[in-house]
Amino acid sequence: MSDQNNNNLFMASLLIIGSFITILNQTLMITAIPPIMEEMDISANTGQWLTTVFMLVNGVMIPVSAFLIERFTTRQLFLTAMSVFTLGTILGAIAPNYPILIGARVIQSSGAGVMLPLMQTVFLMIFPYNKRGVAMGYIGLVISFAPAIGPALSGYITSEYSWRFLFVFILPIALAVIALGYFALRNVTEVKNPKLDPLSILLSSIGFGGLLYGFTSAGNYGWNSEITIGVLLVGVVALTIFIIRQLKVDNPMLEFRVFRSPTFTITTILGMVGFAGLIGSETLIPLFMQEMRDFTALESGLALLPGAVISGLMSPITGRIFDKIGARLLTIVGLSIVTGSSLLFSFLSIETTFITITVLYSVRMFGLSMIMMPATTAGLNQLPDKLIPHGTAMNNTMRQMAGSVGTAIFVTIMTKSQQSAENTPSIAHPDIHGVNVAFMVITGITLVAILLSFFVKKDDGSREKLSHIKRKEQQPQYKEGMQNA
Repeated sequence: MSDQNNNNLFMASLLIIGSFITILNQTLMITAIPPIMEEMDISANTGQWLTTVFMLVNGVMIPVSAFLIERFTTRQLFLTAMSVFTLGTILGAIAPNYPILIGARVIQSSGAGVMLPLMQTVFLMIFPYNKRGVAMGYIGLVISFAPAIGPALSGYITSEYSWRFLFVFILPIALAVIALGYFALRNVTEVKNPKLDPLSILLSSIGFGGLLYGFTSAGNYGWNSEITIGVLLVGVVALTIFIIRQLKVDNPMLEFRVFRSPTFTITTILGMVGFAGLIGSETLIPLFMQEMRDFTALESGLALLPGAVISGLMSPITGRIFDKIGARLLTIVGLSIVTGSSLLFSFLSIETTFITITVLYSVRMFGLSMIMMPATTAGLNQLPDKLIPHGTAMNNTMRQMAGSVGTAIFVTIMTKSQQSAENTPSIAHPDIHGVNVAFMVITGITLVAILLSFFVKKDDGSREKLSHIKRKEQQPQYKEGMQNA
């Protein structure tokens, strides 16, 4: 049993490291875009696609992950995903021009999109129900800490070295993870050999990809843009057909029936609110600091760093608390803290200091650490094991959509509020006013989420499932089957 526990911990560590470096790349290129623009002679709108395309392909791959997890063994999928990511990393480091660099980011994100759902599924398989909170807490560390340190790390590396080192320093870590995984990773997921449905994959890619691209375009070109409206319309139509098809076929690529569980639905919404607020604030705060207060990119990244560290340290702790008291009280307290700090962010001014921003963001991230992973774990605990791959894929897809949609909406609100304020003489700084209004909207959304969190079950079902498993393990046929296995 001790060897089994040690093996589980090693697998968990390997998955955490692999997922960490893949998720880190979501935001790693943010402050590297200006020097890349200069070197490759591209515009800012073209350069921002180095970040946008990563999240876009990520969002397309996540729904497919449920099929891949059921189709391939744990080792096959892990090694393939990490190898694809590593190939993209090598290509990015040596890219001679922008088309090859953007292609490298597409390849990177194709592998990265599978890693997080795979990690969540494996964690839920290898850890008992009464330990899932702690396990998912470490996943929370990856989800919140990795994207948050990306801008600061990127700012330091690009200022001291070349932007190519953003790929170079990741490469040896990725190669080490692949080597260790090859020799030590074992198979824990069940291979069911589901039939490949090309039409579902196509509809999923167009649907989710179209919505992600559409909302990103709204942030760049505005909601009235023909590109935005056209892409969103195509995405909605494709996604509607995709959902109808999944509800009719015998082996759906993505199981939408997971939403029959009220707790899963509520906790998924809470996770979406938390992630939208996370990505939204990580977008608005650097804009405020760099564009309106003349802080450097590195300084704006450093302002977010303590909050990321606090969130990373708190995630395993809140996981342990979840195992003892469940998700309801945690999410209520966490959302209350996030709501309060968001409200304070809606009073930014030209005198707001670096310290004030850093402290407020740290408090906000402290509250956020009590929301996403406890809520996610409570929701997934309601699902039978056979639906866990679909639950994790659905949860991650919805969270990715929320991040993209939320960012586009918040940026649009900021821009429109700024434009309106420019005609109001009493508002001295229309641009800062726009950021304040955006944070007011975030405050309102999290306030509604507090009310929703009261409907999360006090007992997430893990205790009942645990006692059922213990009864099952006492059955002679179960013991005999485990010995034969």
